Amino acid sequence: MLTFRNVSKTYADGTRALAGISVEVARGEILALVGGSGCGKTTLLRLAAGLDTASGGTIRLDGEVLDRPHPGVGLVFQEPRLLPWLTIAQNVGFGLADLSAPERVRRVAHALERVGLAEHADRWPRDLSGGQQQRTAIARAFVAQPKVLLLDEPFSALDAVTRQDLHGHLLGLWAETRPTIVLVTHDVGEAAVLADRAVVLRPKPGRIHEIFAIATPRPGDPDANASTTRQLRAILGASLRASG
Repeated sequence: MLTFRNVSKTYADGTRALAGISVEVARGEILALVGGSGCGKTTLLRLAAGLDTASGGTIRLDGEVLDRPHPGVGLVFQEPRLLPWLTIAQNVGFGLADLSAPERVRRVAHALERVGLAEHADRWPRDLSGGQQQRTAIARAFVAQPKVLLLDEPFSALDAVTRQDLHGHLLGLWAETRPTIVLVTHDVGEAAVLADRAVVLRPKPGRIHEIFAIATPRPGDPDANASTTRQLRAILGASLRASG
């Protein structure tokens, strides 16, 4: 279980980015973080990834404090951040040096097949579209089989059709090992499609406005997703009006 207990973050210049964030994320749950600009979504993700240090409170994974990068926690950024001198297959298998060569090859091939890039294994990142590069980044994150996967708006730069396609690839990979996923998104429709719950944050400082349970099963029907999206949008609007 991933737990946030009274997490706060104040920067050296006095800016209060987060205040009193407490939430428990169950094993295998997909939790979306949504909110307006300045509500600390990415800051909270960076704290969970061990890339920054909280000013107060704790973040724990199965009881272990997360205050530095952890091998059981993976992270996917907004940009793919692929290594241009490695092939697509080599990028996906980059973090698997501790595995035997046959197991590494097996995992990489399977992950590439799952995201529809098997025929591109020996190509270079520059030869792929933006959507294909992001598929590679998602495959790289899942292939290590992390306990927790943190996603920082990984689909924000993509067109609607490519984004929807990647949602399917993400859920397909998640269904195999069911890691806990924390997804930062500005898109309430994306949260409605992917998440089990959405934490709506209020800005300045970032704090929880409401935790919304998403009842629509995956894959959900369009009408149910639209209804959930409307509810989430209303909650987000209320959080912005209540800021301060």
